[in-house]
Amino acid sequence: MPTEDAITMLGIETSCDETAAAVVRRHPGGRAEVLSSVVASQTEAHRPFGGVVPEIAARAHVEIVDSITRQAMAEAGIGFDALSGVAATAGPGLIGGVMVGLSFGKALSLARGLPLVAVNHLEGHALSARLAADAPYPFLLLLVSGGHCQLLVVEGVGACRRLGTTIDDAAGEAFDKVAKVLGLGYPGGPALEALAMKGDPDRFTLPRALLGRKDCDFSFSGLKTAASRIAQAECHTDQDRADLACAVQNAIARQLSERADRAMALYVHDHRHRLFVVAGGVAANKTVRRVLEDTAAARGFAFLAPPMEYCTDNAAMIAYAGAERLAAGMTSELGVAARPRWPLDEVSALADPTHKTGRKGAKA
Repeated sequence: MPTEDAITMLGIETSCDETAAAVVRRHPGGRAEVLSSVVASQTEAHRPFGGVVPEIAARAHVEIVDSITRQAMAEAGIGFDALSGVAATAGPGLIGGVMVGLSFGKALSLARGLPLVAVNHLEGHALSARLAADAPYPFLLLLVSGGHCQLLVVEGVGACRRLGTTIDDAAGEAFDKVAKVLGLGYPGGPALEALAMKGDPDRFTLPRALLGRKDCDFSFSGLKTAASRIAQAECHTDQDRADLACAVQNAIARQLSERADRAMALYVHDHRHRLFVVAGGVAANKTVRRVLEDTAAARGFAFLAPPMEYCTDNAAMIAYAGAERLAAGMTSELGVAARPRWPLDEVSALADPTHKTGRKGAKA
């Protein structure tokens, strides 16, 4: 049943290469209070491979999820008897990692007699701005990360409507792949941003995707391919690499801005409250934030992005999304399954799938 009492939620996040646990208290009305947020990164374990290795990630989660959870509880200064429920990421993500966190959450729920809430990782990002600021529903959301790039209308918890999505690569993936070609190592996004500060944005011309279409979808594969070819053929000095990094960063920011502007034009037809939220790992990029903030201002939208520590994967956003669901009376059975794919707007995803069924591979 829905409740307006204060809810204290333990959140567990293991969808990729961060093992995270957090305790968040949701006060009546929706205000969030983060009591603890612990994140253990696996960056050094994956660095030799230039990207996340699913098997390594899953094994690392198994080894430390218990200690990370104990640390989060200790920093929150409460015992398990003070919790209202347990929230765990149930997808989307690397299925081995998702299974670790979800199984651990189920065990805690069963052992302590606490309600379980299986949380969509993307919904955690969608609500992350509410961890540190007043972000009343509804709002327009750009969710932009290494694995996802979507524009959504967020009407409330469990009520997201998709306006646009990437038809191939996500923006964060483009950052990481170009960084790898430039020899910047892993993780690539922050390294490319640092290098771009020394570059000339106008030296290299990069393609603009989907110019003939007027929808809100994204495409970054052509940009990624063009940048890779330039890197191999024309980048021989540090300044060459800096110029290309700057051009790529600006091209990504421009495409995000163009699609967000289209979405804002659609959003205002049905909504008077103009709030534009940007969430996900790419929201930590300062150039992207600045360009999107200018776009929002031009359309008369207030702009909001989570604090940097809540842009990348964390468990505080999972705990808060779980608390929102628990407040609305939405809980999960212990048999809930881990999901490698889980669209926020399943109606739109089923009605208009980005990737059609049929032949697979390069000729499809």
